Amino acid sequence: MAHDAPVIIIPARLGSNRLPSKPLLEINGEPLILHVWRQAQEADIAPVYVATDSQIVAKIILDAGGNALITQSNHASGSDRIFEALTRLDPEGQFRKIINLQGDQFGLSRDALTQAIALLDRPDVDIGTLATRMSPAQVNDQNSVKVVAAMENSHRARALYFTRAPAPWGEGSMLRHIGVYAFKRESLMRFSKLSPSPLELREKLEQLRALEAGMRIDLALVDHSGLSVDTYEDIETLNFGLAD
Repeated sequence: MAHDAPVIIIPARLGSNRLPSKPLLEINGEPLILHVWRQAQEADIAPVYVATDSQIVAKIILDAGGNALITQSNHASGSDRIFEALTRLDPEGQFRKIINLQGDQFGLSRDALTQAIALLDRPDVDIGTLATRMSPAQVNDQNSVKVVAAMENSHRARALYFTRAPAPWGEGSMLRHIGVYAFKRESLMRFSKLSPSPLELREKLEQLRALEAGMRIDLALVDHSGLSVDTYEDIETLNFGLAD
């Protein structure tokens, strides 16, 4: 195995407050988690595991020929969940780059995943993630997470803040965060040892824990971001689109 070998771990829990049993909601007759897992498999850039607190979700993935681990139910974030899974599936530390692909991120391309991983090439970067230009309809939508970064003339920038509120103020485009994180193994370990931070708890955004601790998050700008499934309307949109 290469010294910087990556792995993709998809966190999936049933207890979502905004969209209960989200991983099981069907798109084109199949559970959402199965779509996300299959897309990660087809990207063919790293082994793929699903980390879940649900025997039902695990069975869906295992029946499809995939790998799934049952994790504790009380994790504060998806990244905490994937760290538990990582320590169990790879106790010897062979995987050095860990991709946390959110279990509700539908349609993320192989190229987008590789761009997130590539952000870790800089020694001072702890976490890589992605963003895309935000449409006007998403500006006041709290489900569309905004990332503040100076990216006017570049396709890569350092993330300064993440929020559900419209930001930054003033003229210019806004950036929507995409639910994927590429961690260096040491960074994920450091993150998992931190307690949930005040801003993380207030905004309900786990990446703020890293920023408050002084960790560096860089992001790459991508054109095609897929869809983050946050509402029943998102499910209906995907079903309608796939039916066409």
